[in-house]
Amino acid sequence: MKKQAIIALALGVSAFSFAQKKELKSAEKAINKNNFSEATSLLNEVESMLPEMDGKLADKYYYLKGLAIYANGQGNEKVDEIIANFDKVKGAYETEIADTKQNIVNTILTKSNDLYQSAKYVEASKGFKKLYKLVPADTTYLYYAAASAVSGNDYDAAAENYEELIKLGYTGIEKQYSAVNKETGEVEFFPKSQRDLFVRTGSHIKPAETLTKSRRGEIIKNIAFIYLSQDKTEKALAAIQNARKMDPNDANLIVNEANIYYKNGDQKKYKELIEQAIELDPTNIDLIFNLGVVAAENGETEKAKEYYKKVIEMDPTYVNAQTNMAALILSGENALIEEMNGLGTSNADNIRYDQLKEERTQLYRNSIPYLESVLKIQPDNIDVARTLMNIYSAIDDTVKTKEMRALIQSLEKN
Repeated sequence: MKKQAIIALALGVSAFSFAQKKELKSAEKAINKNNFSEATSLLNEVESMLPEMDGKLADKYYYLKGLAIYANGQGNEKVDEIIANFDKVKGAYETEIADTKQNIVNTILTKSNDLYQSAKYVEASKGFKKLYKLVPADTTYLYYAAASAVSGNDYDAAAENYEELIKLGYTGIEKQYSAVNKETGEVEFFPKSQRDLFVRTGSHIKPAETLTKSRRGEIIKNIAFIYLSQDKTEKALAAIQNARKMDPNDANLIVNEANIYYKNGDQKKYKELIEQAIELDPTNIDLIFNLGVVAAENGETEKAKEYYKKVIEMDPTYVNAQTNMAALILSGENALIEEMNGLGTSNADNIRYDQLKEERTQLYRNSIPYLESVLKIQPDNIDVARTLMNIYSAIDDTVKTKEMRALIQSLEKN
């Protein structure tokens, strides 16, 4: 009896295994005939048998499942699913899986490049990210995913990809192979084997190997700028300070760090950093102008004027400096008016009133050259025209007053 039971059980296992093989073989035939829906249906029937399958059959199941999803390229969008099945294959179909993966890579790479060239950056970024998942050893795809996301203003995806690159220790440094073209004298770059062939045939000379510049600094900077754009101040400041360690002479980084301090109300630190940036980039008039703004906000009027004058000397068409200088001069009017209104009717008060009135007139005269410069650069600036009209009227320049009134009327009609 015991022998009969053992024989019966063995027959059952054998029949079960045979059924698995039969279903898998049918699924394989369906795939070979490009009937992927039938193959999927057959594989779904086998799925419940997976716990009892031996290793070889399970390998075949997952391999065929991946192929069915891939569907000769029709299922490229389901990369994660395809790879998840291929990754469950243990020690079999290595060549076949590698070939399929390469086909997927080629297809997605071509499509992603086309999307990027068509300025569809977000879609391109997603494609490059899929490529990275397919070939995780090639971190360049992740870099392309991040860079494309930046171009598409998808800053969340860009930051995520850049942060992952930092964790992976990615530098982007690559070895380049070059040789000088004997005919043109120009340095040309090739894959190593091709370069070596050209050197051997004599068309090129002076073979050389160079390393490309690290992209790590660029990545850290981009992370910082992304966080800045998202108002994630603490993260941005940490990223910028990290980037500055790698490139302490980058004036742009210093300015962005300064802007964070300015935003947080720390004008002292802002000024200190802007001055550092100007030392590195002394011709950057925007930085000098910004120092003028900070000085004016801190009540350092004369210092602010010095900065604005320097900007105007460097670039007489710098409208903001001209405008701010005029506004700064005219701001002195308030104190004069306040004192004039507080005077009495005594002889001494009348003399003081006339002095203050003359000082006020001089303020008007001092502001005129700057306002006229603005109007020359921006002839349709109606606000400046109105200010000039009022000033000309206050100093009894009737000719200029009429001229400004006519200009204002003309601008209002347009």
